[in-house]
Amino acid sequence: MLGGLSAGVLTGCSQKPVITTAGVYTNNFYVPGAGYYHAPFRNWYALPYNHFDTQRQLYYYGGQWGAQPCLSITNISSPTPEAVQVVENTRTDISRGGFGGSYGYHSWGGWGFHS
Repeated sequence: MLGGLSAGVLTGCSQKPVITTAGVYTNNFYVPGAGYYHAPFRNWYALPYNHFDTQRQLYYYGGQWGAQPCLSITNISSPTPEAVQVVENTRTDISRGGFGGSYGYHSWGGWGFHS
């Protein structure tokens, strides 16, 4: 009975990724409340990486607007310690108290990958 109850409780939980400086994230990895990750800039921003605004006719990357998209070869990176702190303080996808605030982190061969 206890095993069935545990399985039922666990299947109802969705794990939220732990954001760390040891983890690696791709462009536009989204965290509710924090925004989209921009790998070349190692930080999260309100708009997706290289978002094109049709009214402004400009691209958004790294917190700024440019006439051309950012053409960086970096499409995966680890965030700065400051970026991790801001994300953990502003994210809205986890409960900050009581029950139900569960989230997980996965690591393979020393690198953390989040899904």
